[in-house]
Amino acid sequence: MKGAIKHLFGNEYDSDGFRTCSITGLEVHESVENHVKLFALTAVVAMAIGGAFAITVAGTRWELLSLLPEDGYYTHLSMHAWNILIFWMVFMEIAVLYVGGPMVLGRRLPLTKVAKAGWVIMVAGAVGVNYSIWTATESGGEAPLLTAYVPLDIPWLFYATAVLFLLGATVAALPFFVTIWKEKRGAPNKTLPLVVFGAFITSIIAVEAILGGIAAFGYALIWRLGIIESVNAGLYRQLYWIVGHGTQQINLLAMITVWYFLTHVVGGAVVASEKVSRSAFILYLFFINLGAAHHLMVDPGLSAGWRIFNTSYAFYGAAFASMIHAFAIPAGLEAGRRQRGLGGGLFGWLTSAPWKSPVFSSTIFSIILFGFVGGITGVLMGQMQLNMTWHNTYATVGHFHGTVALGTTLAFWGLLFFAIKTMFRRDYASGVLASAIPYLYAATMGLAVLMMMYIGILYGVPRRISSVVENVPGSEFSLSAAEPLFFILGPATLLAVLTGALFVLVAVGSLLFGDRLGDGDDGGLLPEKGLRTDGGSVHAIEMRGTFTLCLIFLATFVALYALNWFLLVQVWQIGA
Repeated sequence: MKGAIKHLFGNEYDSDGFRTCSITGLEVHESVENHVKLFALTAVVAMAIGGAFAITVAGTRWELLSLLPEDGYYTHLSMHAWNILIFWMVFMEIAVLYVGGPMVLGRRLPLTKVAKAGWVIMVAGAVGVNYSIWTATESGGEAPLLTAYVPLDIPWLFYATAVLFLLGATVAALPFFVTIWKEKRGAPNKTLPLVVFGAFITSIIAVEAILGGIAAFGYALIWRLGIIESVNAGLYRQLYWIVGHGTQQINLLAMITVWYFLTHVVGGAVVASEKVSRSAFILYLFFINLGAAHHLMVDPGLSAGWRIFNTSYAFYGAAFASMIHAFAIPAGLEAGRRQRGLGGGLFGWLTSAPWKSPVFSSTIFSIILFGFVGGITGVLMGQMQLNMTWHNTYATVGHFHGTVALGTTLAFWGLLFFAIKTMFRRDYASGVLASAIPYLYAATMGLAVLMMMYIGILYGVPRRISSVVENVPGSEFSLSAAEPLFFILGPATLLAVLTGALFVLVAVGSLLFGDRLGDGDDGGLLPEKGLRTDGGSVHAIEMRGTFTLCLIFLATFVALYALNWFLLVQVWQIGA
């Protein structure tokens, strides 16, 4: 056991506990690296658990298989949702904070005992939530879906351990905040590096989301314990969506921070304009969490003014920030590669990139698929009128798989592929499989997401009922016309889940059996390290490739926006 732990955590450090990373050139302290490994490995375990339940969920929604009865389906759906949307993401996001803070700044991780305590509390909370979900129906209760709406009969243990997990995440984030405080105290006039700044804004958004979650689950907990007689269901919903959608905003900012980091290290990107990129992060700080409003559009307790403000003026601030990053990141990649003479023409800078590297391909697929699939649809369903055609349909499931599965998960896979070589100092157990995984996952999950959206928007298939093809339970309304699309959705989803299993297999196999990389060995992550920039200003570089990509993105956005309004008009016509 000790040998296995030493195998995973045993790098060579100097007398002060530092080593120089051969890929990034950063001075990395042992305390930072080991805690990043700890949280990242735990995240992979949560992803594997959630992925296992994705098989049964997908196999039930595809009614040709119908693996589970209705009551068992909700239990498996809850296990899948909590482990993938919450535990896999949040454990990885703590790791991202440690990378984006003390690692990039070349500092020790302060309060290491606090970091470990946070990990222990988070694990205890995650285990408790999983246990309470799995056993909820044994006593006649309800399986607590991710929303856990009151007044469903949900065990008090679920709410208690959900609060415990959120408290643990807060404790685990404290060392990051202390790092930022020490950095600014030592050099108050020095600007934080962009990656550190992005991680800092991420942490603030995380605090907002966690406070909302503690308020919601704490409110439900005291009701389940009998301390108060009743709860206001409308108030609970508003509190819940601070964390329910807020966790996705943490994912978004952590993902974008990873984009800036990995495109720079592996792809040779530069920052086109730090001020512009920073301004986008600041816009997120004030407006991004208001995107949760689209979950509440059908609630009768909210005024029309509140709905209009949150889905228009406030929402535009977050959408504008996303547009800035959508230009800034590819622009930085194009400028950096053109400075190095890597590819001419309109897209030579992109076609000449290291596409065989799973770090690079995961990152770029994350950027493209999040933007075109998750990002655009988020703006569409966040618009007050269009939300009526999306709300609680299978298209909503497609949207958050487009953001979490295609966007954040691929970005985090890129970071984990990167960590295998830079932190664990192991070569991939199979370079061929490692290179193929991002392509397989992007293709299969991308197809599955498109089918979810198509089925939801055009056929109105609901999001949470597992048996809908023959008829909606309790009615004679038939959705059988959507059945052929499930023959595409079902296999595509199962193949995507199997690709996720392949990722876990390659990652774990690399840690256990991959060849040890020697000092100074970059493991092939820097195939262009011998090239240098010409020293010219980034603003003197033509970015016509990025401009063309943005025009394509804009045209896609306009086309989908017009299409969704057309479909909404058809609904009104039928109603008339």
